[in-house]
Amino acid sequence: MKYRPLHDRVIVQRIEEKEMSAGGIIIPDTAKEKPQEGRVIAVGTGIVLKDGKTVPLQVKPGDRVLFNKYGGTEIKLEDENYLVLREDDILVIFD
Repeated sequence: MKYRPLHDRVIVQRIEEKEMSAGGIIIPDTAKEKPQEGRVIAVGTGIVLKDGKTVPLQVKPGDRVLFNKYGGTEIKLEDENYLVLREDDILVIFD
């Protein structure tokens, strides 16, 4: 990707959930909630402190993460949908 977010922001691509329930019922797109899980695509340089020092981010491209349900800003780049979040909006990094 040729895009890089600024400072403590992260670009995440949502990981889509299954389209069928455990009982075999197909869930239509209009009834689905947006997934809170995604894969980190790009990260900024880090948080800039008041003294001018930069603290690097804990996430890196390729990490699978869980983020706040209503956090971030949705964007579209090259016909793909992404979410731009602050690192604070990321709750969990999966190993």
